[in-house]
Parts: sequence; structure tokens; C-alpha cells
Amino acid sequence: MFTQLRTRLSDLIRSAVEVSMPGVPLADISLDTPAHKDHGDLACNAALQLSKVLRRNPMEIAEILRTQIISSLAASSLKDRVVGVDVFRPGFINIRLSPAAYHDVLADIFARGEAYGRTGFGGGKKVLVEFVSANPTGPLTVAHARQAAVGDVLVNVLNFTGHHAEREFYVNDGGNQIRTLGLSVQLRTRELFGEKIEYPEDCYQGGYIQDMAGIFAGQRKFSSLADVNACPVEDFCAFARDYLMDVIREDLRIFRVSFDHWSFESQVSSAAKIAEVLEELRCKGFIYEQDGALWFKSTLFGDDKDRVVKKSDGFYTYLAPDIVYHKYKYDRGFDLLVDILGPDHHGYIPRIKAAAQALGKDVKALEGLIIQLATIFRDGKQLRMSTRAGEFISLREVAQEVGTDAARYFMLMRQVNQQLEFDIDLARRQAPDNPVYYIQYAHARCHSVIRKAKADASLVPSSRFDLLTDEAEIELIKKMAQLPDYLNICAQQLDPHTLTRYMQELAAAYHKFYDRCRIIDPDMDRELSAERLALVDAARIVFANGLRLLGISAPEKM
Repeated sequence: MFTQLRTRLSDLIRSAVEVSMPGVPLADISLDTPAHKDHGDLACNAALQLSKVLRRNPMEIAEILRTQIISSLAASSLKDRVVGVDVFRPGFINIRLSPAAYHDVLADIFARGEAYGRTGFGGGKKVLVEFVSANPTGPLTVAHARQAAVGDVLVNVLNFTGHHAEREFYVNDGGNQIRTLGLSVQLRTRELFGEKIEYPEDCYQGGYIQDMAGIFAGQRKFSSLADVNACPVEDFCAFARDYLMDVIREDLRIFRVSFDHWSFESQVSSAAKIAEVLEELRCKGFIYEQDGALWFKSTLFGDDKDRVVKKSDGFYTYLAPDIVYHKYKYDRGFDLLVDILGPDHHGYIPRIKAAAQALGKDVKALEGLIIQLATIFRDGKQLRMSTRAGEFISLREVAQEVGTDAARYFMLMRQVNQQLEFDIDLARRQAPDNPVYYIQYAHARCHSVIRKAKADASLVPSSRFDLLTDEAEIELIKKMAQLPDYLNICAQQLDPHTLTRYMQELAAAYHKFYDRCRIIDPDMDRELSAERLALVDAARIVFANGLRLLGISAPEKM
């Protein structure tokens, strides 16, 4: 209902423009929340738009439109929903709404329930979000945890805002890294049976390789070094890949992330398919040979230099199978492809976009998101990590230490292009300064009030809201009304961090209302108590919807 109100107000402002300035073109009317609380409830920049066309002072235009809007309101059914129209520099037309306008929000929340907050912003656009896509050469790390949280919640939000979004994990099981992994396990297995090994620096480090060696030896029932040496390295490769894929799947399950698609490089980007796509590019004039290698003319499409796709030794570079994989994604009919990548992939995006253009694909349908690293702190000190040395904090360790709820939420608390500081001590703390606790506690408080109403006062939420006029009540409803807008922003920016900020603001508004307004009291007006109980119940719905989108539990007791 609040969305309908805003639409009707937008139409009224457009009519005011047509009456006051006939024939002047105007883009879509947008009504946003003002930056300053004292500036009303909705702000419109129509006068600022028109000033560029008319070459007039936007404040003059705003005053003309304000007069027409007030006149139109007097004859409109909206007059009881608007209590004022003001002009603020540099030319905003701001609208102040009556409490009745916000009472409509509560009716909308109860009517829509779990669907409250859904929008049609995406217009049914099909989106494929590829994220994590870790090489199956070790457990998932903290870096993967941030990508997992961002990708998972982004898909939730996209689907809630009118998109058809799906999750994809691209398994890099081709290339030399799997053979290096198998060799690493083989060498550690030989060590188990007494052979002294000069362990190469380029092999995978860390205790998990030794653990895998012991597991594989047990499975194969090796009894001597001769048994180990008789086992082909390909068997070690297959075991290590499959074992680590099981580990990765379990890590993701613990982190509450599931994928719609698992695409394997060995199948999607086989040598035959790579050769086929490179031949297609060659026929279009985008591949040339130099110094015994094959080069892709990526500079024709804005890249800073041409890229090798096949080295002089006959092996393909990483770019070649990635070109094939992205062609495969395009060919599946998605309107938008989103690649969520680590901070070492800045140069990757322009070359993939260049390949998409060369293949005749819509480059605007490909978005690359660079997720910055998460730095872990404990006892106020940064934990040092080195993946080369096998010293890293795994996703599973963080989830088990602070809980999956806190781990997911903390990974979303900054914009994706900002480095994130993850304070383990804060994430574990059950106190208001822990944002996860603060939000979940607000939700639990809602349930506590509702239980008390049923048990002690036999109250039920009212279907009327006329008595809800206190500032804390209205501010809470205002914040609940903003959920659809915040979700649209997340979808538009392809960044879910705005939802975490919204949930903290919602919790702050609820705790302020809870502390200021009595809800169940034998000495207070019973109808007011029933209406405030309805407000609590509406807040419960909105908290639950937001937490569900974040993939975080919504406890009823704490």
C-alpha cells in the first residue's frame, strides 16, 4: 500500500509539471527518503531535472510546482495522507506524510507476510551468479567465506526483487594444479612409509595434505613403500580432487550455501572445446600466431595488451578455458552474468569482456564484482596468513568459532569493494555492540511481547492503527516501509551490504520504540495496547524476512 501511495504521489507531481509547464519533457519521477530527517518523508528532484531543460533557477521551479501540487492535493483522495509540501535547497520538493499514510504500511505488511518487501524491480531478468569457484586443491578459506556470503545473499535478494537468479560453482578441475595436488599427496604418502622426500616448493603445503595421504593409504590398504610407488599418480589426483570437493561441499553446507549448478572445467572446457572456440575466434580475425604461441587480440576491445591463449609449449593458458566457459554461460540464455572474483582478478575482467565482444556477445550482460579480502582479528591483533605455506584460516574454522550466523553477517558488513575487518571477539560477544546479536535480540523481543500478550493479557493485535502517533512508533513504521527500497538498491548495485545496514537501523528503531512505549500494561488504554501489539507483530515479520534473505536464523528466544 505504501508503494501504491508513492506511485500515486509521483503521478500527482507529474500532472503538476504538465499543468505548470506544458510540453516540457521530464524523466521518471523519483521519490526518495530525504537525507535529513527534518526534511520530511519523501523528496523529489523534478525541479532540479527541469532546471537543466528550462535554464531557470530550480528553487523558482520548485515553488511553482509546490503551489500546483498543494492545489491538486486539495481535490485528491490523498489529502488525508499528506500534511505538508516544502521546498529545500537546491530545489527539492519534499512531502510530509500523515501518520495515516504509515498506518497503510502495517496493513501491507500483514497482507503480504513473508512476501513483504518483494518488488518487481528485476522485471523477470534471468541472472547467473558464479561465486566461490575455488580450485579443489584445499579447504575453503576466509577469502572464500566472504565471496560465499556475498554471492548467496545477492541471489536471495535478486530473486526477492523480481529476478530469476541462479547460483553456479565453477570447479577448476582442469589444468596443472590437479596434477600438482595429486603429486603432493603422493609425496606425503611416500613419506609415511619412510622415504625421505625433498618436498618441492610448488607443491601444496599444509597439514591437510598429510591427512589426505594417510586417508588414501588406508583406503588403498598400502602396506609398504612398494605399494605406494606402484600406484599411478593419476589415482592420487582423482582421490585428492574428489576428497577436497567433498570437503568444499561440506564447508558450504555449514555456511548455508547451496548451488543450483556445478560446472566442471574438465567437461565444459575440454581441449576439444577450447580448440573449437579458438578456431572460431581465428576465423573472425582475433587470433594470431607469434613466437610459436597463439595470441588473442584483446586490445581491439579495450584491453591494455594482447593475451596469450596457447603457449609455445602447446599448453593453454588459464584464459583459454575461461573464454570457453563464459561462452557456455552466455549460450544458456541468461540476461546477466555476474562473476564474483577475488582481489587478484582486476585484470581478468577486461580480457573476459574482450573475449565476449569478439564472440559477438553483449558485453553489458557481463558484470565482474571484485570482493576485497577479509582481515581477521583476535584479541586486537591481526592474524597472519600465508596460503603458500598452508597457513590459513578456513571458512569452517570461522563458522565453528563464532557461529554461522555471525560469520555470514560480518562478511557482509562492508561494500564488496572495501576491505573488511573481521573481529572474532566481537562476533562471539552476546551484547548490543555485536550487530548480529542486536538484530536477533530485537526479533526475539517481538516474540517475547507476543507470548506475554497471549499469556498475561489475552491481547490480540488490532486491525486498526489510528492511535499509533508517537514519534517512536512512526519512526519504526517508516523504517519498515523502506525495506523494498533497500532491497532494490542491493539488486541495482549488486551488493547486499546495504541490507545489513538496514537491519541494524531497523533494530535500533525497534529497541527505541520498545524502551519508550509501553505495550502491555493493565493501566493503559487496551486499544492502544492492541495497536502497539500489532506494530510489534509487523516488526516481527519484517525482521524475519530480512534475516531469511541474509541466511541468518531468527531465534524466538535469547
